[in-house]
Amino acid sequence: MHIVFFTHPDFLGRDKMPGFASMPRFARMLADGMQQRGHQVEMWAPQSRFFKLPVSGSLKKWLGYIDQYLLFPVEVRKRLKAHTSDSLFVFTDQALGPWVPLVADRPHVIHCHDFMAQHSALGKIPGNSTSWTGRHYQDMIRKGYSRGKNFISVSNKTRVDLQESLLSVPSHSEVVYNGLNSSLKFYEPSLARETFGKKIALELTSGYLLHVGGNQWYKNRKGVVQLYEAWRALSNSKLPLILIGEKLSPELTQLIAQSPFKADIHQFTGLSDEFVNFAYAGASVFLFPSLAEGFGWPIAEAMACGSLVITTNEAPMTEVAGGASFLIPRKPQDEVAAKAWAQEGAKVVDEVITLPDAERNKFVEAGLVNAYRFNSENILNQIEAIYKRVFYENHTS
Repeated sequence: MHIVFFTHPDFLGRDKMPGFASMPRFARMLADGMQQRGHQVEMWAPQSRFFKLPVSGSLKKWLGYIDQYLLFPVEVRKRLKAHTSDSLFVFTDQALGPWVPLVADRPHVIHCHDFMAQHSALGKIPGNSTSWTGRHYQDMIRKGYSRGKNFISVSNKTRVDLQESLLSVPSHSEVVYNGLNSSLKFYEPSLARETFGKKIALELTSGYLLHVGGNQWYKNRKGVVQLYEAWRALSNSKLPLILIGEKLSPELTQLIAQSPFKADIHQFTGLSDEFVNFAYAGASVFLFPSLAEGFGWPIAEAMACGSLVITTNEAPMTEVAGGASFLIPRKPQDEVAAKAWAQEGAKVVDEVITLPDAERNKFVEAGLVNAYRFNSENILNQIEAIYKRVFYENHTS
């Protein structure tokens, strides 16, 4: 089978769109996995032409749109004229929807990750408004992927959101979870803490609390800091909090600067996958109180490395956690209620940190077993089976 993967353009950069870093990894996993299974693979994405002109500010963004939505479709149509009929076209993200109509009458599959930007544009997420141009952009994306007929969602929650956004029932709407990075390993906490501590120049032998994520509203980094402060006020322990991900937002920087525990809150960017693995493995507890997710990749990553996880008691976090995590309610918007939320959540944090070794080991083992559900080879086999089914159904109909 010949597979053409539509992917995001490299020139956008990870600082231009939330979650960008995970998209190239996902596309590369699909391409490499299908090549290893004997398929011919191409990757199609817009090239930087207007975008590379020496301008800045909002004009730069609009030049990027010209490359993506004016020039690239012309290039695709030219390629399609010379293309044989034995190809499957795969969109690695539903946000690539504007290009779906180009191949809507050919065998195709659309991977769906999350619909939070869509929901924000429709006013479904209080406190996270979308600009006028953003609303029209999301409408263009929705009209594009709505032309699709075959979808793979990363969670049942994402599939439900997809179905609510479509005007008709698709031919295929399957759920295949994200596959974990196969290089993730379990390490003994003492070894992981020593190795990671040397890397970041901190004494971590007693343990630490960990969060991995960006500044997107739904990652709830503010809630992580509030949970930590409430736990420190409750406990005699002085374990530090380590935040791994993009540079802190101005709001979060100010919040930490005002914290009585600011000396014990540390943030790191640009760490390699190897050292993020050590960070997970050495954590006393991994905090992931997200307000929403499409999947919740760090939950599975942390479990695969042997960390205990506290996450939100809502889908899809519960779906990924699979009963192997500790759950707390979703943080409320009201500040007074949020303070009470942090205080109650701090009790769960303390429960996890003070678990006897035998109990902790039981939860670690449960997490490792749960994480195996996301074995990348099994995931790729499931995806390949769907690709084949869509391809052959289109060629026999």
